[in-house]
Amino acid sequence: MNDAFYSKHFQLEQISQGIYAAIAKEGGGAVANAGFVDLGDKVIIFDTFNTQQASEDLKLIAEKITKRAVTWVVNSHWHGDHIRGNQTFKDSIIISSQITYSKIRDVHPSRFSKQKNDIQGLKDYIQSLKEQLHQTNDPTIQYQINSLYELKDSLPTLELVLPNQTFNNEITFQGTKCCAKLFTLGGGHSFCDAMLYIPNEKVIFMGDLLFVNCHPTFFEESDPVRWSNILKKVERLEIDVAVPGHGPTGTKEDISEIINYISELTSIAEKSNQNEDLEIPEIFKDWSSPEMFQQNIKRLRELSIQ
Repeated sequence: MNDAFYSKHFQLEQISQGIYAAIAKEGGGAVANAGFVDLGDKVIIFDTFNTQQASEDLKLIAEKITKRAVTWVVNSHWHGDHIRGNQTFKDSIIISSQITYSKIRDVHPSRFSKQKNDIQGLKDYIQSLKEQLHQTNDPTIQYQINSLYELKDSLPTLELVLPNQTFNNEITFQGTKCCAKLFTLGGGHSFCDAMLYIPNEKVIFMGDLLFVNCHPTFFEESDPVRWSNILKKVERLEIDVAVPGHGPTGTKEDISEIINYISELTSIAEKSNQNEDLEIPEIFKDWSSPEMFQQNIKRLRELSIQ
């Protein structure tokens, strides 16, 4: 059925019976990955992308495949590329951890209005990228331009829709076909990161705790030590497929790779001096978003000084 389905925002991938990953396409309006689970009599959407154009496609295909309305929508954490499509699911129960809810409520209203009031600024920025593209012909700049056009198109009708249900540690969704467990082990990548685990199918949606073949992003709020500890706990679960926040679908091995990445970069940050120009280690050379490497090292240095 989904062979005929096409979205410029994401590639739909059936992972197992009733479980689908929506893997963001470069240059689309998704930016991050999402997905959905058919529990039999209920449907859960995991994350809602960066724009409502992308989340509308997700809702359309989820309802077409499952033949029912979306029951629950999960926001894994508060970052925009995982929650800005919430308005598409106003008729569903949107659920997040209490911390994630508070961050969306406190941070995004001013962000949204600032962006809506400065569409011209965004157009100017896109124009400057076009000039760069003209000089360099770098395909990654073209993807960035396309993605920013999607953002620009979303702004006039964009509205902030907050989660309307919260949880603290975990919540189980029981369906007629299978059950799913939504849980958080605290903050690693963001202030609080939630995951959705479907034990019968050995599938887990991990949000931005997992990046596959892709440099993760260490923000100021990120806590690499806690992040690593969370991943070590998740590794103990029975998992065949792990859906990351960014990059293609992965396996348990990809979880180990991020643990290794955090450990390797921490060691590099401790041993190298401030102004040293560092090479990306061979094992991470082929990963996408290489520009994140120096930024992550910088962040780890800051943490070691604190």
